[in-house]
Amino acid sequence: MTWNILHGANDIVNGKENAIKIIKEIDPDVLLMIETYGSGKSIASSLGYNFHLIADKGTPLDDKNTNLSIYSKYPFGERIDTKYPFYLGGIEIFIDNQKIRFFCNWFHYLPWNNQPEKMGKSTEELLLWEKTGYKYDMIQNVLPYLKKYVAQTDSIPMIFAGDMNSLSHKDWDHRTKTIHNGLVVPWYSTKILDKLGLIDSYREINPNPISHPGITWDNKKRENDSHRIDYIFYKGNSLEPTNSESYMSFFNEPLLINDKEIIYPSDHGFVVTSFDLNKMYLK
Repeated sequence: MTWNILHGANDIVNGKENAIKIIKEIDPDVLLMIETYGSGKSIASSLGYNFHLIADKGTPLDDKNTNLSIYSKYPFGERIDTKYPFYLGGIEIFIDNQKIRFFCNWFHYLPWNNQPEKMGKSTEELLLWEKTGYKYDMIQNVLPYLKKYVAQTDSIPMIFAGDMNSLSHKDWDHRTKTIHNGLVVPWYSTKILDKLGLIDSYREINPNPISHPGITWDNKKRENDSHRIDYIFYKGNSLEPTNSESYMSFFNEPLLINDKEIIYPSDHGFVVTSFDLNKMYLK
């Protein structure tokens, strides 16, 4: 499961408690959290998870300036630290005595437009525009880390998940051009992951972007601002996705999950992917 909980889920009354209820209903083995902001350790403790804060060693686990964290029902291995802990970091997790590397990420939303298809730009101009904000520089900073660990996935699989604040090239192909003003856009932010061999688990399980848009970003106050910007990518022959779903509700409105209504504390939806672990490929 990956979820941006929005400011530590503290923007509504009982927000953190509601986040705990939602996580409990999903009951993921591993959770990659964005906008932890000091809430992570208490949430993990209340649910019985092992907790890893992606931050410099020695950082207090309730530090409100920290963004990313990872929860696990399984034991942790070695930390995977980067120079950019606010937007990429990871840890090894041993599942059935097999090592898997998990990475949590967040990329800046700029440049952003609610309806890029109406900006009056061609495909080529949109791709140039995409590289004008903080997001592109962040991706360049973390690419060496991703290339390093992707190269090792024949023996140690990896999962890379989080809030990319980016549209997907798989959602802007020939099938969706009629709703995107005739445009087919191979958005760099996801295309570069595809070139590395990382697989978008939601779109692999749900290949039709029309019938399964997988929206994780929406707001009633903004017209036509529904997008899929939160992802779970993976690489490794031993990992086989069997199901992937996205869940979405508007901020401070009910989310119906397992026939229960829980007031939603975040402005992001979340993604849940189930994997089979094929041990015949593991060494």
